[in-house]
Amino acid sequence: VQLQASGGGLVQAGGSLRLSCAASGRTFRTYAMGWFRPAPGKERDSVAAISWSGGTTYYADSVKGRFTISRDNAKNTVYLQMNRLKPEDTAVYYCAASPDLSTTPWRYNYWGQGTQVTVSS
Repeated sequence: VQLQASGGGLVQAGGSLRLSCAASGRTFRTYAMGWFRPAPGKERDSVAAISWSGGTTYYADSVKGRFTISRDNAKNTVYLQMNRLKPEDTAVYYCAASPDLSTTPWRYNYWGQGTQVTVSS
């Protein structure tokens, strides 16, 4: 599985962005997907994750109620809708694929290249 993340950019605090992660390969629909960003002391910290079917999702406490993860298996794409952005959301965001739904980076086999999100105050 090859992953290509896009949609990052510069936005003012309170604004919105939607990240996309396009996957190659017919096995995309069998993988759980996650979005990660660096955090103090962590190279990659889980932001959100979604099961292969889309029926189960996970959010970090810091983004609950503001971010929404979704997927379209017909389009081999996972999304991260980010609303009410804060300056502390500034980071490079990475999408990743795992055989099982997890918040642990080492459980993810495939990684995209990352997309920069910058939130100005």
